[in-house]
Amino acid sequence: MGLNNEAVREHMDALFGEERAEILRARLDQLSPRDRELTIVEELCQAIRESGPGFVLPFRFKDDHGTRTSHHLIFVSKHSRGYKIMKEIMAKESSDSQQGVATFEYNPADLRQPFLFGYARPLDDLGDMLLEEFSGKTLKMKEIYEQHNLNTPYTAKNYKQVLLQLEQERKIVAAKHRKNTFGDNVVVTFPHQ
Repeated sequence: MGLNNEAVREHMDALFGEERAEILRARLDQLSPRDRELTIVEELCQAIRESGPGFVLPFRFKDDHGTRTSHHLIFVSKHSRGYKIMKEIMAKESSDSQQGVATFEYNPADLRQPFLFGYARPLDDLGDMLLEEFSGKTLKMKEIYEQHNLNTPYTAKNYKQVLLQLEQERKIVAAKHRKNTFGDNVVVTFPHQ
C-alpha cells in the first residue's frame, strides 16, 4: 500500500530503488490483490539481494483464519551461516511441507515470481538439479549444500536424503559411509550428464 502513498514515496524509492519502484507502481494496478502481494515481496527480495547481502529468506504470516496475509518477515543476512540457521528455523516453523521439504507456502508463488518460486519446489526436483549442476564433479556433501542451497527451500537434511536416494539408484557414487546416513564429509562423485 505504501508504494502509491505520496507521504512515504521517498522511503519506498529508497527501499526498492527509484527505477524499480516506478516500474512496480505502474504494474500494480493491473494485478489481482494476490499477485500484487507476491510481486511486491518478489521485488523487495530482489532489491535487497542486489544491494549486497545476498542472503534473503521471505516468510509470510496469515491471519487467524488462514485466508489473508497478516504480515511478511524478510530475513536478511550478510553471512551464509546466519542464512543456514534461519532457513532451518523457518523450515521447522512452516505450516506445511511437500515430500519433507518446507513449502515456505506462506508465500505461495509461481513462475511469475522466480525468487519466491524457488521456495515452492518439491524434493523430487532437488535430485535432478544436483545431477545437472554438479555433472562430472566430486565434492563433499557439505560443499554441495553450501554451493547449492542459496535461494532454495532445501535444508541440509533434504540434501542428505536426496543424496542417499541418488546413491541407491546408482546415479552417483559416494565414498564409504554408514548405512542410511550421509555425513557432511562424505565424498560424492557425479557422473557426466
